Amino acid sequence: MSENVRAIEDNAFEKDILKAAKPSLVDFWAPWCGPCRAMEPVIDEIAGQFSEKINIFKCNVDDNPISPSTYGVKAIPTLIFFKDGQIFEQITGMASRTKLEEIINKIAG
Repeated sequence: MSENVRAIEDNAFEKDILKAAKPSLVDFWAPWCGPCRAMEPVIDEIAGQFSEKINIFKCNVDDNPISPSTYGVKAIPTLIFFKDGQIFEQITGMASRTKLEEIINKIAG
């Protein structure tokens, strides 16, 4: 995980994501998930490129079951973009860097 990606836990979700001034991307993942591990370099690259525009978090679904349940995460990886405390966009499964960049440009301008 790059220095621009932070782990998020259930008890900090509201403060760090829902009440954040900047939009956020949360990667719901688990260490045993192959597609999640395959997405990690893409998430790290996005975090390095867009850290001024958007906060990037990873939420381990095994260690933090409340947040995935609250947001209807049924499969991983699931990427949820939040803006102003609301879901802006959600992707389940693998996503290209290009798709993530498009969403970030829409959410953060």
